[in-house]
Amino acid sequence: MPRLFPDQDPLDVRNRYKPDVIKGDMDSIRDDVKEFYSNLEVKIVDEADDQDTTDLHKCVAFICDNRPTLDKSNQLCILVAGALGGRFDHEVGNINVLYRFSNTRIVLLSDDCLIYLLPRTHSHEIFVLKSVEGPHCGLIPAGAPSASTTTTGLKWNLDDTAMSFGGLISTSNIALEEKITVLSDSDLLWTISIRHPNKKI
Repeated sequence: MPRLFPDQDPLDVRNRYKPDVIKGDMDSIRDDVKEFYSNLEVKIVDEADDQDTTDLHKCVAFICDNRPTLDKSNQLCILVAGALGGRFDHEVGNINVLYRFSNTRIVLLSDDCLIYLLPRTHSHEIFVLKSVEGPHCGLIPAGAPSASTTTTGLKWNLDDTAMSFGGLISTSNIALEEKITVLSDSDLLWTISIRHPNKKI
């Protein structure tokens, strides 16, 4: 969290933005960090006995299980910072969580891009905020091949196009319009670059 406020005292930032819960198998948290938040009376849930799910899976499950009843009629969106850009197996594990919780909007964020799942159950309208997103984007059939995908709003649109690993996939595409539409017979990953001030595209 202090990295988001580089001009402020890190201790003040940590005290101001403390988490409600720290949950996982606790194999990567430093002892001093665990003690710091424990002293702030943050709830710490150690699930080291569960090695079949990732820490992200555990946290998403906790969020879904503990949503206030009144909010369940609204669309839940979970933003996951730092989900990309590290070890590849961790990244794949995080992407797998998108498929495990396909009924929940989960957005994986890195410094350079975001990723979320477009379930095949319905067509999608993606509204691009051009001040902070794009133009580079992609549609990736990570779970299974797509026999038919159709898009609008891209520089290289797909028209009833088949996609699969080992064949065509839509990477390094360009979002031209503020509204992108996607219709596919397969779950797809949507990814789009994040703009940085004063950085050449």
